[in-house]
Amino acid sequence: MKDNKEKQNVEIGEVISKTEEFIEKNKKILIGSIVGVFVIVAAILGIRAYNNSREASAEEEIFAAEKWFGQDSLQLALKGNSMHMGFEAIADEYGSTKAGNRAKYCAGISCLRLGDYNKAISYLEKYKGKDDFTPVMAKILIGDAYYELNNVKDAVKYYEKAAKMDDNDITTPYALFKAGMGYMKLGESEKATEAFKQIKEKYPSATENRQIEKYIGYAEQMAEV
Repeated sequence: MKDNKEKQNVEIGEVISKTEEFIEKNKKILIGSIVGVFVIVAAILGIRAYNNSREASAEEEIFAAEKWFGQDSLQLALKGNSMHMGFEAIADEYGSTKAGNRAKYCAGISCLRLGDYNKAISYLEKYKGKDDFTPVMAKILIGDAYYELNNVKDAVKYYEKAAKMDDNDITTPYALFKAGMGYMKLGESEKATEAFKQIKEKYPSATENRQIEKYIGYAEQMAEV
């Protein structure tokens, strides 16, 4: 029994000795690793502080632009003035922040309403919404911009994308109706009829359903010609 204990003590001693030897030999590497960890942690905390600071700055800047946007002063909301940045500058300067992301969406809408359709598409494509409503509307608005550019084919693609994103009684029938009208302009009456019938069958309470029979009739007449 005594011999076993002595043997265990010797083995433990050897392990400790080897560990100490390893530490002694690799002291610089181990210290470097520990310092490296601290540097990484400090960097992460620094980045967070920097990001929080940028978020606060972006929110402060966007306040005036959103106010102008609500007042339909779209040019001012988009470009800003000598005291406050507009959506364009905020989107460029603070694009990675939440406020910067909102600025892209609002800049897209402003450009669309001001007739700058290519810029509208560019801003709305960059927008990354996390709610259920605005990402769908962004796709519909991109479709509207393409429609205004007489690129009906791409417009319809975006309306169809929007219709499939979030199934509800508001944006889905709205997107389907726009897709149907686009198909009518393209002369694709069967696809137009299909879009209109989807509204009739699946979304009876939708605003678009009030006159949908009329549009189904138009599409069916077109197919007969």
